[in-house]
Amino acid sequence: MKKSLLADGGGGYAPRRMLVTGGAGFIGTNFVRLVLAERPEVLEVVTLDALTYAGNAANLAGLDKEYPGRHRLIRADIRDREEVARIFAEAEPDTVVNFAAESHVDRSIDAPLDFVETNVFGVAVLLESARKAWGGRTNVRFHHVSTDEVYGSLGPEGRFREDTPYDPSSPYSATKAGSDHLVRAWHRTYGLPISISNSSNNYGPWQFPEKLIPLMIANALEEKPLPVYGDGTNIRDWLHVRDHALAILAILDRGRPGRTYNVGGGNEWSNLDLVRRLSTFLDELHPRRSGSYAELIAFVQDRPGHDGRYAVDGSRIRSELGWQPEFTFERGLKDTVCWYLGNQEWVRAIQAGKYDGRRLGTG
Repeated sequence: MKKSLLADGGGGYAPRRMLVTGGAGFIGTNFVRLVLAERPEVLEVVTLDALTYAGNAANLAGLDKEYPGRHRLIRADIRDREEVARIFAEAEPDTVVNFAAESHVDRSIDAPLDFVETNVFGVAVLLESARKAWGGRTNVRFHHVSTDEVYGSLGPEGRFREDTPYDPSSPYSATKAGSDHLVRAWHRTYGLPISISNSSNNYGPWQFPEKLIPLMIANALEEKPLPVYGDGTNIRDWLHVRDHALAILAILDRGRPGRTYNVGGGNEWSNLDLVRRLSTFLDELHPRRSGSYAELIAFVQDRPGHDGRYAVDGSRIRSELGWQPEFTFERGLKDTVCWYLGNQEWVRAIQAGKYDGRRLGTG
């Protein structure tokens, strides 16, 4: 573990009371758990989550007892101006980390206005609530978690930089681009101390099973087809969720207010090659009765507006803040497969109540 990324404040800003919005989702859950376990100087983490389909209170079960007085979960919607203002007044956070978002591209194709309401209006509510609660203070931070998808699609060469022009392709990425612009506007207009991170595709524990890696694992274990969009050549850069959480802490500690940082894992894989690698790990860790899980791969109609390639240039966060990923992709992917194999009850509970595995977003 890199002590420099976990040191109290890193010589810069030192969070004491955090409001983590969307903290019962995938990345938020991992971030909350990391802060509570490895940042004892953070006196309290208040998790705000609407607990819609992707937010799961079970992800945070036991934390209140494990860290008495340091964590609580409040069910609330970031679009609710009165409730958000009440939580700011009651919790008195000095730090906001915003994970709250509708985040699945396929769902955004089916229900784009849901994404506009949460990802744009909801973020504006958070920003204005923070501005009014903090009243011009500078010893506070509002960190907004975004995505590399705001930049659009790359060709076979190059990587997204912080100054790459925005060119979103889906309702999801367009609404995230809109929220990024709002965050910057509140900084430039009102002086709100903000930071933004645009990360590549995350993977790891507690990811909702509609996403590629957990969906493939779940389907494989049930002997269902492993659906690969188009010809499977679409390329993504993969980042372990713990590395992402550590990057956010580094930005809070030492990042300059108003700054944007791209966070990438440096692991470019085509969707088809990724599913094949997953199949190999499953063959090793949970063998089929006969044959390989790769035999279940099935090519399906491509997603509308499917971006060809994402790749992130993370040189700024590495050079300015000293962040480096801990996980190699091989280790991280194998650990992730092991986690899902060991947490099948968690997966089955979601499949029974929130997501049955059917395809979304065909347009």
